[in-house]
Amino acid sequence: MKYNREQIQKTLEDKGYKYFKDSKNKGHDVNIIGIRNSDTNGKVTNRFDDLLTISYKSEEGEWIYKEFKCTTDPGTHWVENVLNENGVAILKPGQYRGSHKIRKHQGKYDALCQTKPMSIYRDNNLNGVYDLNESSVKEEVVGINIHRATKYEGRTSTQIDKWSAGCQVIASNDDFHEFMDICRAAKDSWGNSFTYTLIESNDIE
Repeated sequence: MKYNREQIQKTLEDKGYKYFKDSKNKGHDVNIIGIRNSDTNGKVTNRFDDLLTISYKSEEGEWIYKEFKCTTDPGTHWVENVLNENGVAILKPGQYRGSHKIRKHQGKYDALCQTKPMSIYRDNNLNGVYDLNESSVKEEVVGINIHRATKYEGRTSTQIDKWSAGCQVIASNDDFHEFMDICRAAKDSWGNSFTYTLIESNDIE
């Protein structure tokens, strides 16, 4: 593990974000936090060099914290072959309350799919750097889903390529299935609504 749960909780609370603590003692009141790698300085690496974390209390009241290798950025393919005339989508860090639900990603398999507007940067200058210009930000519903890369059990993707045009993508198939099992348990206890929070690694002390 690169971080611990307490660091994540402190970072969110320092930012004034909600950190769910399971006040009803039902278990699986999940905190889903993406951590964008600040060390890349915005360079398009085409690598899964970010983290997706999930933390929650078990039904027995014990805290559980997990990290999964992911990308919070689009891959090289969609940076260079943009789907939108305004540029490729890059999610702006922030907390998005009730932004996702479990449903089919591209009609194929269960994932966490965007259902409410999120703040999106647009980058269309093809210079190999994610240009995070505030003037480009819009509140959009464009399918910023949390899904997997490789479909093969036991496999882990190493390059983003076409896996993300702005989605938050877990590299390992096994990690994704573990993540979704937790989310299904959360749905059973709390309903089909999930908050997603994106922070930068340099936010964490």
